[in-house]
This record gives sequence, structure tokens and C-alpha cells, in this order.
Amino acid sequence: MHSLLLLFSFVLLAPALLHAESRKPNIVIFLSDDVGYGEYGFQGNTEIPTPNIDSIAKNGVRFTQGYVSGPYCSPTRAGLLTGRYQTRFGHEFNGAPSAGFGLPLTEKTMANRLKALGYATVCIGKWHLGGPPDFLPMKRGFDEFYGTVANTAFFKPQAFVDSRKSAAVGPITEDGFYSTDAYADRAVDWIDRNQEKPFFLYLPFNAQHAPLQASDRYLARFAGITDEKRRTFAAMMSAMDDAVGRVLTKLREIHQEENTLIWFFSDNGGPTPSTTSKNGPLRGFKATTLEGGVRVPFCVQWKGHLPAGKTYDAPIIQLDILPTSLAAIGAKPETSWNLDGVNLLPFLTGETTAKPHETLYWRFGEQWAIRHGDWKLVAAKPDDNEVKLFDLAKDIGEANDRTASQPEKAKELKAAWDAWNAEQKPPLWPPNGGRKKQN
Repeated sequence: MHSLLLLFSFVLLAPALLHAESRKPNIVIFLSDDVGYGEYGFQGNTEIPTPNIDSIAKNGVRFTQGYVSGPYCSPTRAGLLTGRYQTRFGHEFNGAPSAGFGLPLTEKTMANRLKALGYATVCIGKWHLGGPPDFLPMKRGFDEFYGTVANTAFFKPQAFVDSRKSAAVGPITEDGFYSTDAYADRAVDWIDRNQEKPFFLYLPFNAQHAPLQASDRYLARFAGITDEKRRTFAAMMSAMDDAVGRVLTKLREIHQEENTLIWFFSDNGGPTPSTTSKNGPLRGFKATTLEGGVRVPFCVQWKGHLPAGKTYDAPIIQLDILPTSLAAIGAKPETSWNLDGVNLLPFLTGETTAKPHETLYWRFGEQWAIRHGDWKLVAAKPDDNEVKLFDLAKDIGEANDRTASQPEKAKELKAAWDAWNAEQKPPLWPPNGGRKKQN
């Protein structure tokens, strides 16, 4: 009788077990905004607890040299979703609608790629890749969009879209609406509705971008911080950590945590004076090609597939997320896609000991940089774009210019950058659509 009960139980469980084994992994990307390299617990910040975000690094891999391809909001997003240097297709700056701003329609997104492979797709949060109808997420491979077109307030944001109701862009008028909390609500609801098939959740928070705004319940957590601006920054980060935690809890509830590749990173370095963001030991900040503008907090988790608690020290970049995610689901990018990112899986599992990238490049108007091995040649503010050479292995703070002692190395790197730059397209629009003030 006991044997019959065991057999009966196995028959009932077999379809679910088979489904779990055969189902492709889900992909989740959390993207924070304007958070410096020195923030988050997994980066050493003890002032603002971020246990949920830290758990991704604890249960996965923390990148000490995680980069983004642009030191600014929209360019980084364009590179992330295409797996290509955004300068290859002219998406060099933020822009205004009047300047024809938006991710060029010639480019396919990560959502396009995954939707073609049978994935449910959603973007929840700050889009910032164009506001006209043809540029919105619903036309770029996402089944749904719930969030802001670009930067806006956290309470009752303007330029908001809920594609379940309409494709129209308009204001939120609901009292008590706070975007970070609302994004968590929608993400949990969307996962619940789409749990029967593999899914791609892209959740780009507008936290910690200005304006600094937080609800009283989060401000109360940091009553001991006397600087009002820093206290609000801390409260916003705590709200974002709670939102991440709610998504992670939902994945566990539906028994999909082990079957989900989870990424977390920031879009650029922190704009320290305006928000109190800390870039740690790095020099520079948002909108510069110094390390403080392009090296960011970065981690990934895939339980049972990637090592837990690993620190990975070779340079990687957000362009790698697309090809790595495709590899995780057993798909291969076509040569015609011309991706610049690489599949990180064999590097993270130890299958190969080579570096994913020997050389990385940046161009942001008159500012530019190239990193080759540990050497970095950079022209950046606030140095009036004077070209300087740094050995990052010995000088993470970019304090000691080596151009005088290593002129041949500087010449070699400049020639390599020039060759790469010749492959890039001119910017499709001026910075911020020609506006003088940058946000």
C-alpha cells in the first residue's frame, strides 16, 4: 500500500518536475539610476542597509570592475537592450523629443530577441529611450509597459504609461502614488499573471535620480541622518531595496528562484553634489568618462548555475547581459546582430580563465576613454579633456598620469581608440536635445 501511494504521488508530481526541468530560465534585470560605486552593502556601504539587493551578490557573483558603455542615463539603456555600443547607431546622449530622440528603429532590443523565443516580456520603470508611440516599449518587443517615459517626480509622476489601460502618455493623479512602490506592486502582479511561461522582467528604477523624494515611512528609518538630502537619498534606496525584495520573494513563492537569471547594476556613476551619491575610491562622477562615471555596482545571481559568493575581478560591461542571457536559455546570437557584448557564463563558472574583454571603449562627446588590460587612456572633465594615462591596477583613483613615463603606451591606446571611433556613427542629436542644462 505504501509503495502504491509513493507511485501515485510520483505520477502526480511528474508533469510538474518535467516542466521545471524543461522550462527555459527567466531573465530579470534590476537597473538603478545614478547610484555611485560606493553605495549598497555589497559595495561596502554600512550607512544604508540594502539586504535584498545584497542577497543577489551573496547568492551569486559580484563584479569589482563592472562597467557601463555610457556615463549617462539613456546611452547606457540603449547599450544594454541592444548588446551594442550605442555610439555604433548614434545614441550618444540623452535627448529631447523635438530632436527626434529615441532608440533608433533600426535596432532590435533584448525584448525583441526573447519574445521571438517564446518569452513573456515587460518593462516596468523608467524607459528613457523615446516618447513617441513608435519608440515606446510596446513597439520595441515588450508585451507591457508600466512606468515613466523619462525622468519625472516620484510622487504623481508626469509622462506615465500603463499599457494595460492605454498607450497614451499622461500624468498620475492618484494620491499616495510613489513610483518605486508602484513598480514593485506591478512587477509582483505581472509575474503572478505570467508564471506559466518563461518571462523577461526589465525593471529600471528611477531611484536614485533627482528629484530626491521619499515617503514618510522610509524617511522614518533614517532619523539619525541629519543631512536632509542624504536622509532622503537613504530612504529612496531603502524603498528600492524593499521593491527588489518583493520581486525576489515572489520568485521564491512560485518556485522559480533557481530558474531565474537575475542581474543588478546601475546606469552610471553618481552625481555626487546633487544627490549625495558616493563613488567610493573612484575619481569622477556621472557624465564623465573617468572611472567614477562608468564603473558601477554590478552583480548577477543564477542559483545552481553560477557560484555563490564569488567576486569576479576582470572587466565586464552591461553589453554582456544580452549575450549571456541568451546563452543561459540555450540561444545563440546571429553574426548579423553585430553584438559587442560577450557570453560571461564560461568566465564566471571557471570554464575559461581568459578575460571577457581585453579592451573597452567610451565616447561621450569630446570626452572619451579606452581601457586595454589595466591601462586606461582618458580625456575627461574636469581635466578640460586633457588626455591622461592611468594604470588602474595600481591607481584605481586615476590620480597619477603616466603619459610622460609611458608615451608609447599612450600612443598605442590612442591609435586603438581612433580605429574603434572610426567605426562609430555621429550623434543623432545634440546633448539633451540642445538644452543647456543637463538632468
